[in-house]
Amino acid sequence: MQTLFSYKPYWAKRFGTTPVLPMSRAEMDDLGWDSCDIILVTGDAYVDHPSFGMALVGRLLEAQGFRVGIISQPDWQSAEAFTVLGRPNLFMGVTAGNMDSMVNRYTADRRIRSNDAYTADGAGGQRPDRSVIVYVQRAREAFKDVPIIVGGIEASLRRIAHYDYWSDKVRRSILIDSKADMLVYGNAERQIVEIAHRLAAGEKPTDITDVRGTAFFREGLPEGWSEIDSTDVDSPGHIEPKVDPYSMGDESTNSDKSQSCNKEINSKAGEVVVPFFRGKNQRAAKLDRTRTVIRLPSYEQIKSDEVLYAHASRILHVESNPGNARALRQRHGKRDIWINPPPIPLTTKEMDGVYELPYTRVPHPVYGGANIPAYEMIRFSITIMRGCFGGCTFCSITEHEGRVIQNRSEDSIIREIETIRDEVPGFTGIISDLGGPTANMYRLACKSPEIESACRLLSCVYPGICKNLNTDHSSLIKLYRRARELKGVKKVLVASGLRYDLAVTSPSYVKELVTHHVGGYLKIAPEHVQPGVLGKMMKPGIGVYDKFKELFEKYSKEAGKEQYLIPYFIAAHPGTTDEDMLELALWLKKNGFRADQVQAFLPSPMATATAMYHSGKNPLRKVTRESENVTIPKGIKVRRLHKAFLRYHDAENWPLLREALKRMGREDLIGNGKKHLIPAWQPADTGKYAKGDATAKKRIFRTQRTHQFKSVASDDTKKKSSKKIAAKSVQIQKPGSPSGQGKRR
Repeated sequence: MQTLFSYKPYWAKRFGTTPVLPMSRAEMDDLGWDSCDIILVTGDAYVDHPSFGMALVGRLLEAQGFRVGIISQPDWQSAEAFTVLGRPNLFMGVTAGNMDSMVNRYTADRRIRSNDAYTADGAGGQRPDRSVIVYVQRAREAFKDVPIIVGGIEASLRRIAHYDYWSDKVRRSILIDSKADMLVYGNAERQIVEIAHRLAAGEKPTDITDVRGTAFFREGLPEGWSEIDSTDVDSPGHIEPKVDPYSMGDESTNSDKSQSCNKEINSKAGEVVVPFFRGKNQRAAKLDRTRTVIRLPSYEQIKSDEVLYAHASRILHVESNPGNARALRQRHGKRDIWINPPPIPLTTKEMDGVYELPYTRVPHPVYGGANIPAYEMIRFSITIMRGCFGGCTFCSITEHEGRVIQNRSEDSIIREIETIRDEVPGFTGIISDLGGPTANMYRLACKSPEIESACRLLSCVYPGICKNLNTDHSSLIKLYRRARELKGVKKVLVASGLRYDLAVTSPSYVKELVTHHVGGYLKIAPEHVQPGVLGKMMKPGIGVYDKFKELFEKYSKEAGKEQYLIPYFIAAHPGTTDEDMLELALWLKKNGFRADQVQAFLPSPMATATAMYHSGKNPLRKVTRESENVTIPKGIKVRRLHKAFLRYHDAENWPLLREALKRMGREDLIGNGKKHLIPAWQPADTGKYAKGDATAKKRIFRTQRTHQFKSVASDDTKKKSSKKIAAKSVQIQKPGSPSGQGKRR
């Protein structure tokens, strides 16, 4: 495998590095360019910062010697806006931007959002729905014979036939609907660099079929390849026993999990025997994985059969480890989509090279002094790693970035902090976040590369932390200490989501974090308290949260700091009953939490929880027509009720909750005492939503970009903290965004 920066530079390298990638012909003229080799089309405002995907890809291609132009948020009503930079010599790359365009545009209740964090001044409506499809159509109108490659989160999560929440139906692969030539999925550095050099060498897109992390059209079976049916793969072997969600995990469970991983390594090179999925066809287990493709049920089959949809989702997720994944193919009408295995993760040296390219770290000058909210959030933050091995079923990070953690070196991170300190306008000495998709997975990995490359489990931390997982946080502690000792740096905060079940294995890390890197509030995500729901989420039991809370409060007190945990919870997740939400409401009341804004489950494409939502089946185990049925809270009424339970203290929700409690036989929770969840009386001028008042409906149920919890833990702390807590608002990550940097997963 060729490394990322080992390619011979393209001849246009002689033009040197641009101050900023051009967005107009005038800028191209100033650079002495007669044309662009590659044009990137994005639904985001162009910010020359590595947290913005098109800036990162553009600068990387520039480092390979290509002349790269950017078309940002073009007018999609005609092809004219796609011709502003002329015809590209090699290809056009198209992305919806850092977020899925449908998630960006609509709330979990399918209501239109009024703003867009990735647009100048937060203006909404600057990109079309299903942006990738629309942009490709217009680009094809502009330049009929130019190869078009799609990528980014929207394309990545729609690479196969998928359930689409907004239309409530199964849609075809976005490669079919967009009619692009090729799709790159995941973090696309390896793919896009290799494709660019091969196109520059004269190859056609149809000839490039061996690049990992790509999807394309292919008919027939190449010579030397074998095809197996997905039903020959999905036959369960060992199934993990249920674990007490209130325990910290016992040795027997972890040991079993470790043994199951170890058994997957076969003495013969290139062969992996998988006990978790014993195929009916024993021949399938012996085939060379590198030349085997799995035939998924066709689009037409899964469109009409929810059980087959759940089965296909299960196969897709199991075939996601770069060390052992096989190619997949799926029929759409008369055409086959072929999906190569995921890309090999970047090495630390390659990660350093990508993040130390010559970004200006500011928006393109065309925006003047406009405020771009997403940029303001990440302006002084630093990505230290990628990927997540948590496997949460509702999250899209694993499907996009993979389970293998890709780390930057400590020296590279320190150099970036110094660059921000010395060059980024407005720096006040505070690094707003030192993190990534999960703040404390830096340098955590399987203890054995052989086991890691053979493992087929969907999570390294569920139902318990795998015995083979290295949970040593010492590298992260060392990084924190070095970062905060830099001259000119006053504070280094950690704002990314924290995996607290990992943190409790290292009390010294919790102490370091709480003492030096919490800005008064730390966000964590228990998501729920009921074992059944947590099992469908693949999240740890609430007992682990209690353990972390104990450590957090202990070290905060030792540091002489008044600090608070901000827990997140999800309403209406697959597997959640009304009774489950009632228990969560009682837990919130008991622990003195009042949710100011709440989040309802949003079924993002390709997530395991989305397969549950659509099919009513549990793809975490073998899927058959007789297998486990999952309770699905669908429809506006039940989703409204589940959100109301999270906001039990809001008088607007009391009529709805009273009705539900009576129906559930829990009238004992209605009254005016401390033991009651809601009062029997109703304040004047409240409860309008339950009566159908449109104004109140809009006011109460519009989805915000923030979460906030007000603590009412006790009378003696309430007076001191209520004003401070009420003023604090924590920014969150919407589902379908590729990076958890400083945000929620």
